[in-house]
Amino acid sequence: MRKRTTRSITKSVTLAAIGLLTLMALPVAAAQAGPQGTWLSQKGDLKVRIANCGGSKLCGTVVWLGEPKDPATGRPKTDKRNPDPAKQARPLLGLRVANGLKPSGPNKWTGSIYNADDGRTYQVNLTQPDDDTMRLQGCVLGILCKTHTWTRS
Repeated sequence: MRKRTTRSITKSVTLAAIGLLTLMALPVAAAQAGPQGTWLSQKGDLKVRIANCGGSKLCGTVVWLGEPKDPATGRPKTDKRNPDPAKQARPLLGLRVANGLKPSGPNKWTGSIYNADDGRTYQVNLTQPDDDTMRLQGCVLGILCKTHTWTRS
């Protein structure tokens, strides 16, 4: 039987420790990915980029529309269903639709989301079951809720 030198034993232990630390860090890195990034809506007609907008809060901005032009006018889509007439001419592309998303638990955030389809803002609970899936639950009066699933784009 061949004797191992102290140097080769130290090298083996060091490599094993590096491998173990790398494996331990993988779940932590995945859990910390968070919702920052670009997401495709459930209907596939909209992409929203979620990014930091101050402190620990996140916001979401429309960065892509499947159909960017209004079929009735041939012009870029606007926020025509907004109850405030002064906002009805603003373009949907570039519109901030998610505001003040703040951590509310592991892989959970709360804030508000604007729905340009009906011109209303809803309280939203966002959960992220994995890095590529985000569930948004918008509620009215805290009891009437609808959930949409978005995928990372």
